[in-house]
Amino acid sequence: MDLRAIQYQKNSEILKKYLPEQSVDTIARWIVEYDFKLKIKRERSTRLGDYTSPHNGLNHTITINHNLNKFSFLITLVHEVAHLVTYNEYKNGVAPHGYEWKNNFKKLMQPFLTTEIFPLEVFSALRNYMQNPAATSCTDTKLLRVLKLHDEDSDSLFVERVPDNTFFLYNSKVFRKGEKIRKRIKCVELKSGSVYLFDPLTEVQLFDQPNISAQSLL
Repeated sequence: MDLRAIQYQKNSEILKKYLPEQSVDTIARWIVEYDFKLKIKRERSTRLGDYTSPHNGLNHTITINHNLNKFSFLITLVHEVAHLVTYNEYKNGVAPHGYEWKNNFKKLMQPFLTTEIFPLEVFSALRNYMQNPAATSCTDTKLLRVLKLHDEDSDSLFVERVPDNTFFLYNSKVFRKGEKIRKRIKCVELKSGSVYLFDPLTEVQLFDQPNISAQSLL
């Protein structure tokens, strides 16, 4: 068995933990063919993954957050491979998420756009998103919503699902949900009285004390 075949087998075994089974073969081959280093990183709040072009003797490098569910991991990885392909074609001569990247992303995603890989609800939302993909899948609320349903903590609650005037916890603070203002939801932090505008898909916990009063938190 030659070195490339050995590397392919090694990649396949590792990828099974992070990707839908039917996508492992293609991604394992890509790592060898496109010759990049894939690094699995701890969760980063500012990004799901990133791509770094070759520099200082280092090869192409792609990093992906370790805690993504398998469907989010696959979409994010293909997103970053599209950056690699675009770099190989144009170097730094085009916009990071311009037409060239969009076109490569669409081509690379095509083999995976099947209900054999994605659950029907994810497949439907992803197909719509791929008509005009953006810098991050998080900008598409429908796609983000169905992807989050497949997180390990799928019993998590989004602000949009919290009943109006109900208390919830976020970052160790207690809020009361208010009205929706355009694309955000107005919520009041009880201790300070400050108003915050929440993304509807912010994950929160219900504050399980129905008899609480705002005064008791001051």
